[in-house]
Amino acid sequence: MESKNVVAVKNNLKSKKLVLGILFDAIGMLSFTIPGIGEFGDVVWAPLAGFLMTRMYEGRVGKVAGVLTFVEEILPFTDVVPSFTLTWIYTYWIKSNNSEGKS
Repeated sequence: MESKNVVAVKNNLKSKKLVLGILFDAIGMLSFTIPGIGEFGDVVWAPLAGFLMTRMYEGRVGKVAGVLTFVEEILPFTDVVPSFTLTWIYTYWIKSNNSEGKS
């Protein structure tokens, strides 16, 4: 059984990742607001977004999400996909619910 402090730290980390994910998704969507310059921004943002994803989420989830985020950001017209937020949902809702059901 986990102590209240451990649970509080985990919830705080989960909240920080969600806020950062929403912020990073918003940055990725900025290319739609600046015509012409936006696609150049994607060339700069795509590798950085992929790297940030691998740092936010460890293991296989981070590696796969990092590659998918890079591809999503580098391809034109796919910036509306909130890849950071979707990874957060997968990690903290889908994956955790599946692991609870198995135990």
